[in-house]
Amino acid sequence: MRADDRVPLDPADADTDAFADEVSCGDLLDVDRVRGLVDGVDAVVHAAAIPAPMLGTEQEIFTNNVMSAYQVLDAAGRAGVPRIVYVSSLSALGFAFAPHTLSPESVPVTEDHPYAAEDVYGLSKYLGEQMAQTVAMRWETTVVSLRFPFLGHGERLRHHLERVAADPGYDSRGLWAWLDTRDAARAIEASLTTRPLTGHHVIQVVADDTSSPLPTADLLRRYHPNSVLTAPIEGCGTTFATTRSRRLLGFTPIHGWRDGRVDLDIA
Repeated sequence: MRADDRVPLDPADADTDAFADEVSCGDLLDVDRVRGLVDGVDAVVHAAAIPAPMLGTEQEIFTNNVMSAYQVLDAAGRAGVPRIVYVSSLSALGFAFAPHTLSPESVPVTEDHPYAAEDVYGLSKYLGEQMAQTVAMRWETTVVSLRFPFLGHGERLRHHLERVAADPGYDSRGLWAWLDTRDAARAIEASLTTRPLTGHHVIQVVADDTSSPLPTADLLRRYHPNSVLTAPIEGCGTTFATTRSRRLLGFTPIHGWRDGRVDLDIA
């Protein structure tokens, strides 16, 4: 496995040593360097991005996220890489970082929901999916665009869940979707290995439940009353459709937070 990052990886990270045979460091905006990175590989996973609109200027986020995605996806297609995974985001739909509250037209939200992004991060991920579609057609390769929600494990997940429990509105723009980081890794693996799979596929991958202890129907009535419920959601079920991830990838999340599996400090 060949791993690459903008900054040097910590040599004390045992996971890096365990899973990466080769580690490099540099800028994905360097086209010659990127073409060297994808040369001779069987698959490519592109996950590099500035992950939120408040972590840089709009110009920095757009240039970094869009151009790096183009460089990697195009180079992989040109090199004849047979399987490419583009790590996208549910933010590509536009709800999570909208400057004002947006509600989905319908729930459960499917991959075909109309684009509604107003923030530069959501725009960058949406454009990445369009580039993935172009690469799949132009170079006749398979590209899977995975739309992930909030990802977390351990302390990061615990902190997020406690904030949502204290204020459900905190995660209302993310529609309370979440996924354990270990399940995200499993979804990437499934995207690389599932066959037969051809062309470009946008696939939502989320946990089966929400980040809130409250029933989903109650959350929707309170925070998104104008969204049309097209199918019943039992208990704390997710607000996103997962049919495509199960059908195309055979993916089912296995890590949860309820029933004491995450130690939460909730009064």
